[in-house]
Amino acid sequence: MLCIASISCLSFSSWAFTFNDVVTKAEKLSKKSYVQPSKNIPSELSSLQFADYQKISFKHDKAYWNDRKSRFKLEFYHEGMYFDMPVKINEIVNNQVNEIKYDPDYFDLSQLHLDNLNTKNLGFAGFKVHYPINKPTKTDDEIFTALGGSYFRAVGKDQRYGLSARGLAIDTGEMSGEEFPRFKEYWIERPEPNQKHLVIYALLDSQSVTGAYKITLVPSIDTTVTVEAKVFFRNSVKKLGIAPLTSMFLYGPNQPSPLLNYRPAMHDSNGLSILANNNEWIWRPLNNPKRLSFSSYSLENPKGFGLIQRDKGFDDYQDLDDHYELRPSVWVEILNDWQKGRVELVEIPTADETNDNIVSFWVPEKQYKGGDQLTFKYRLHYTLNEQNRYPANVARAESTRLSLGDIKQANLIRKLDGSNAYVIDFTGPQLSDKNPVKVISSINNGSIVSCDSQYNSVTKGWRVIIRFNVEDNKKATDLRVQLASQTGEVLSETWSGQYPAQ
Repeated sequence: MLCIASISCLSFSSWAFTFNDVVTKAEKLSKKSYVQPSKNIPSELSSLQFADYQKISFKHDKAYWNDRKSRFKLEFYHEGMYFDMPVKINEIVNNQVNEIKYDPDYFDLSQLHLDNLNTKNLGFAGFKVHYPINKPTKTDDEIFTALGGSYFRAVGKDQRYGLSARGLAIDTGEMSGEEFPRFKEYWIERPEPNQKHLVIYALLDSQSVTGAYKITLVPSIDTTVTVEAKVFFRNSVKKLGIAPLTSMFLYGPNQPSPLLNYRPAMHDSNGLSILANNNEWIWRPLNNPKRLSFSSYSLENPKGFGLIQRDKGFDDYQDLDDHYELRPSVWVEILNDWQKGRVELVEIPTADETNDNIVSFWVPEKQYKGGDQLTFKYRLHYTLNEQNRYPANVARAESTRLSLGDIKQANLIRKLDGSNAYVIDFTGPQLSDKNPVKVISSINNGSIVSCDSQYNSVTKGWRVIIRFNVEDNKKATDLRVQLASQTGEVLSETWSGQYPAQ
C-alpha cells in the first residue's frame, strides 16, 4: 500500500498542465448543452458609464509576481458596466494549477464613492499584463489586456492601444444577429525571472462552439501574439470568422469628415492589407459607409492579412489626446494551411469614434456543423513599421484622397465635370522619374473617365488620378488600380478602393 501511494503521489507531482488539458476540457464541454453564464453584479456597477468604469483602479502593489524578479506583472479587471460576468483565472506554478481568487482588497473604488459596496461575491472581468517594454526601469508598461468576450489587445514599444483581436467571430453582420463566444477560463504560466515570453491558455464557450486556445505573448519593438486553437462545434455555423480583428474608422482623406473638423483623420486603422499565395499584395482603404457594407476576397491558402494604420505622422491626425499615429498595425501571419476561403471586411456606419465599426477575418469555404473540429494557428504582429513587410520590388499606395473630378480649361481654371476622383500616391524604392509607369485599372458599377499618372518628386513615387462616374448611387462602386512597367512587370500592390453607396 505504501508503494502504491508513493507511486500515485509521484505520478501526480510529475503531471504538467499543457494545451492538451484545455483541448480535453473544450471537447468535453462541447458535448454538453450550452449554459448561459449568469450575471452577478449590483446595479451600482452595472449602470456605470465607460469613463466611470475606468475609475476603478487595481492596486499596483498587489500585482501578481510583484515580489519576484520576473519582468512580467499580472493585474486584474473588476466587474462593471457590461463586463458583468466573472471569468476564472488560474496560475500554473511548478506544474500545479492554482486558482487566483478574487479579493475586493485588490481594487480601489473610492473615486466612485463605492468603498462600502459589498463586492465579496464578485469575480474578475479579465486581466492585463505589464512588462518594461519602453525602458528597462519602467516596469508598469501595460502591454496586453483581455477583457470582455474573447477580446484582447496588445502593444509594442512606443505604441498605444488601437484595434482589438478576438478568439473567434460567428455570424458577424448577419441578419440573424452575431454570436459572441467568450473566454470563460484562463490558465497563465508563471514566468521564470529572465523569461521574455508569457504563455496563456484559454477555454472558449458559446452556443455554437467551444475551443481550446494557447496564446504566446512576446513583448518587443513589434510585439507578437501567437495563437494556436482547436475548436469543437456544438451546432452548425453559418459564417465562421477566424483571426478576427476589430477596429475603428471614422473618416480620413479617402472619405473626409462631413462635419468641419481640424483633425484631418480619426481612425485606428485605415486599410485592409492582404498577401495572397501568389505573392499579390492587395490594399483596400477603409470606409465609414452610410449602410452596412461587406467586401470579400476569395483566396486559397493566403499568407496573411491585417488591418493597417498606414498614416504615421502627427500631422496626419493633429490629435494631442488620442495620438492615432501611435496605434499599431496588426498583421495576421498564417502558420498553417487555411485552404480555400475568403478574407471578409465588414464596415458598419458610425457617427463617432467610440464605436468599433470595422471587422476583418478569414472565412473558410468549408461549412462546419455540429460534431466537427477545426485546428488553426497564426501569429499577430503589432507594429508601427508595417512597410518593412513589403519586398523592395512592391510599391505601396501610401495615401488615398477623394476629390470631385475636374478638368483644366484653356484659361487654366479648373472646372468640375460631375465625376468623382481618387488621388493615389504610390511609393517604393523601385519607382523613379526615369522609368515611366503604366496604370492598369478597372471598375464595376460605373465607368472610368480618365486615369492619369504623374511623377511625384516630393514622395519620389507616382501619383495616379482616376476619375470615374457611378452607375447606381445606391450600390457601392469598386475600383482597382495597379502600376506596371512599360514591359508589363507589376510594380505595386493592387489598390482595391470602394466608393460607398450614397
